[in-house]
Amino acid sequence: MITIHELRRKYIEFFKARGHAEISGKSLIPENDPTVLFTTAGMHPLVPYLLGEPHPAGKRLTDYQKCIRTGDIDSVGDPSHLTFFEMLGNWSLGDYFKKEALTWSFEFLTSPEYLGIPAENISVTVFAGDESVPRDEESASIWRSLGIPEERIYYLPREDNWWGPAGTTGPCGPDSEMFVDTGKPACGPDCRPGCHCGKYFEVWNDVFMQYNKKADGTYEPLAHPCVDTGMGIERTVAMLQGKKSVYETEAFTPILAVLESITGKRYGAEGNDPEIDRSFRIIADHVRASTFILGDPKAVTPSNVGAGYVLRRLIRRAVRHGRKLGIDGLFLARPAQAVIDIYGEPYPELVENQARILEELEREERKFLETLQKGEHEFEKMLPNLLRNASHVMPGRLAFKLYDTYGFPIELTEELAHEHQLTVDRAGFDEAFRKHQELSRAGSEQVFKGGLADHSEIVTRYHTATHLLHKALRMVLGEHVAQKGSNITAERMRFDFSHPAPLTREEIEQVEAIVNQQIARDLPVSMEIMPLEDAKASGAIALFGEKYEPIVKVYTIGDFSKEVCGGPHVTHTGELGTFKIIKEQSSSAGVRRIYAVLN
Repeated sequence: MITIHELRRKYIEFFKARGHAEISGKSLIPENDPTVLFTTAGMHPLVPYLLGEPHPAGKRLTDYQKCIRTGDIDSVGDPSHLTFFEMLGNWSLGDYFKKEALTWSFEFLTSPEYLGIPAENISVTVFAGDESVPRDEESASIWRSLGIPEERIYYLPREDNWWGPAGTTGPCGPDSEMFVDTGKPACGPDCRPGCHCGKYFEVWNDVFMQYNKKADGTYEPLAHPCVDTGMGIERTVAMLQGKKSVYETEAFTPILAVLESITGKRYGAEGNDPEIDRSFRIIADHVRASTFILGDPKAVTPSNVGAGYVLRRLIRRAVRHGRKLGIDGLFLARPAQAVIDIYGEPYPELVENQARILEELEREERKFLETLQKGEHEFEKMLPNLLRNASHVMPGRLAFKLYDTYGFPIELTEELAHEHQLTVDRAGFDEAFRKHQELSRAGSEQVFKGGLADHSEIVTRYHTATHLLHKALRMVLGEHVAQKGSNITAERMRFDFSHPAPLTREEIEQVEAIVNQQIARDLPVSMEIMPLEDAKASGAIALFGEKYEPIVKVYTIGDFSKEVCGGPHVTHTGELGTFKIIKEQSSSAGVRRIYAVLN
């Protein structure tokens, strides 16, 4: 019976034997996509290379990548939805294309040496085409040549067989998905792969990055078509083991065992109230996701904005469901330790950051237990009047009062309301929240997402300017300055860096002057590919905590700056224009934030 660790190893070995270089998975906090808070797919860290940047490791790559998807948080608790999951991937960056990708996918799935799934149990889907992009007959033809009969090849529309872009623009294209027939009876005459009845299980997805979606909504062919293959570890192992749920695999059973020992209840016991098992699953999923977020090299801590808010929500939802299972005190550290024990080998950062993970969980748990007690008490006081209301709707202003006065999350208010057959006026809450943001000047600008909006000419100019800014800050403030993040759009750059105090007016002017001097010198920008240790020995700056490949790109700007970087750059600094800092402020403890523009 194959395990999650064996599947990971088999997959990587299979593609390494076919000329792929193994690369390390990247941070959960995306560097090249500001449209999402977390890495939601294996392709996110590779966007620059899918758009044509040469990858230091070559054109054939394979990896396993940790991912977070936040859109399904409210669905977590059923047997299948997950917040954190692992994706296996193999990549062709302008090298092989559909024939090799589909042939290798089929071989890995059906070969007795690997997964050994009977070929007659596999059905496939391809893109049916629409007014923007033609039907994918090439993939269908390849499947026929591999022995898949016509009746098991399905042409499906864009919502089923199209991937991307990850944001509003970027690489995208048709995909071809592979499904295993579980043997369950069809739910009706229209039952097909992609149906949710459980007969067909999606096991693999080959995405063919043929196009770049532009800001105007049109598609242009990519100069070097790429392949992005994805396989979800947890769901695939559950299927191969014949389990009804991912929670019955070794990805979760040790975590659930710890929860059983804490609660004295047994997960999946005959006669259990379904809500008991649901709470077990929510806690196990949310603790696993929180452990990975807290253990990430780009540390996120609980807060009220951005990724920190998602983390806070996960922790607090886990705590509340712990209380529903009868847990009164602190408990999250124990299942979190089980997560570290399960995943410490493939993800050593969990072991390295173990103390921080457990400390942050306990701190947030302790804080929320106080909040929860106050918020639930206030809700109970409101409840009699709410139940007397014929509409059974909780006004948005009351839900916002719980949030604003007691720090009680709206999601938990909705859960409490639902338990009493009430609904919450979410539109009213959102309006009150919007007014609160305007008054406090909190707004969306506080959400730090990191990365580049796209790879347009202006964004490329801004990205190059971050190198000049980084070096200038180190010259003016000291060598302790280190980049902590960036966010770049076509309108401005945002740059976070370590420094304990606000910059003076004189320091800001010095930094501006140094950057503009280097722009005026029209310095050449050059790139070399070299081993990471050689790059560091040569004086190149590398971000602390960042996971780099053994072979990296080093960008040198004249005699001024040298950094390890994978983003797009101009060829000469004279292309940048005039650099101006428009705002300098605190980002977090010990971290400052600069907004700047190029004119």
